[in-house]
Amino acid sequence: MDFLNYFGNVFTVYHISLLIGGTFAGLVLGALPGLSPTMAVALMIPFTFHMEPAAGLILLGAMYTATVAGGAISAILVNVPGAPANIATAMDGHQLAKQGRAAEALYYCFTSSFIGGVLGIFVLIFFTPPLADLALKFGPTELFWIAILGITIIGTIGSRSVIKGLLSGLFGIALSTIGANPMLGEDRFVYSEHLESGIHIVAALIGLFAVPQILTLIEEARKDKNTSVHALGESKLVRSVVYNLKRFKALTIGSLVGIIVGIIPGAGGQIAGLVAYDQARKLSRNPENFGKGEPDGVIAAESANNAMVGPSLVPLLTLSIPGSPTAAVLLGGLLIHGLFPGPDLFTIHAEVTWTFIDSLLVAQVFMLVIGLILSRHSGWIMKIPGHYMAATIFILAAFGTYSIQSSYSDVVVMATLGVFMYFAAKLGFSPAPVVLGIILGPIAEDNFLQGKLIGESGDGVFSYFTSGMLNITMIILCAASIAYSVYTETKARKMRASLIK
Repeated sequence: MDFLNYFGNVFTVYHISLLIGGTFAGLVLGALPGLSPTMAVALMIPFTFHMEPAAGLILLGAMYTATVAGGAISAILVNVPGAPANIATAMDGHQLAKQGRAAEALYYCFTSSFIGGVLGIFVLIFFTPPLADLALKFGPTELFWIAILGITIIGTIGSRSVIKGLLSGLFGIALSTIGANPMLGEDRFVYSEHLESGIHIVAALIGLFAVPQILTLIEEARKDKNTSVHALGESKLVRSVVYNLKRFKALTIGSLVGIIVGIIPGAGGQIAGLVAYDQARKLSRNPENFGKGEPDGVIAAESANNAMVGPSLVPLLTLSIPGSPTAAVLLGGLLIHGLFPGPDLFTIHAEVTWTFIDSLLVAQVFMLVIGLILSRHSGWIMKIPGHYMAATIFILAAFGTYSIQSSYSDVVVMATLGVFMYFAAKLGFSPAPVVLGIILGPIAEDNFLQGKLIGESGDGVFSYFTSGMLNITMIILCAASIAYSVYTETKARKMRASLIK
């Protein structure tokens, strides 16, 4: 119970001020398209150079926690995820906003984020040693099968048609192969100078979600429709929070998925949110409601991507292996203060380490309180006329995309993908599978190539990829996911056929 001995260190005026400021700034930055948690934490690191180690880590931790949740604000209000971790949130969150239930959706977001986040931090506190050992067991083959498991859910994410979902996912995987070959370094499918560096995930995310939204708002304005974004509607805070707490299944699925994905090095919140959303839909009594404004979709996704925060620090603090891209940036924050991951963090530097971990728990509380306050006063966003909203989204999208690598090519790629997605959406295709394909493609390819080299030097590639309990478990999960997707699609077709008759 070492963490209790250092709790008092968090409650100094200076540290509380850092927590409040970091949380508020994280929520605002997280809501801006393109400013991902990784980028937000990276931007804060220079400000911690002259701080005490504990203070600097408290600020970075608060930013990390808040930006993951803050990305849901723009996902719900304007259907533009603030970060890849909030892709799944937009599917039902924006539908709730269109129904005049935006405040309700935001309440679900921050309440479930708080619950998932607290559970994730408790995992970090109590299970660090055994989870660190588990993280070491994930090699190239295990990470490859995890990516394949994610690919198996592509067909049922965000699309009513499995075929269209799979085609969208395959298109995303194809996009992920553009650029340098990870093994040989030679260019592939570079048909334009704008593609020389490949397609950055954030540029693709903004283009696929923001640009179609911009064009839709402009299209409605040209038709003289009322293009103001839907009003928040009346939603009582207490009622929404109580309802959220009653959604035990969605909270459990989201939190468990987030914890498991968090300890896997390099997986990240985007995979946690999408996998949790998919599992919540598959285990729901009313899976047909997902994508139409189902609260469980928001609850599962947001509890997952925040439950991932704590466990992602387990391999970082013990083994120097980041569990997410943002955790990798936090590693830099540790090193600049002379703190090196390993046993010394919990012995020689125990005060700094446990103060930092304790501050993450307190940051969850501030994230909940500030998030709920912002939810109640976000009506001004929903009242902006559509054509003004379109211009605002365009400016933020262009700025966010350019700021990633200070590259004009990223803006061109963003706009091109966005226009393509605008017309594809009219044919029933969804952007979520495309983004998932772009995310999972490099993970599957890199780990397959590494595993292939290792397998060829041993008992063979097939044996290397199919031996071991973790590999077998992942293969069974992949097969079960495919079988369930086929079953649900067949069942849905029979229901549609019976309704037609």
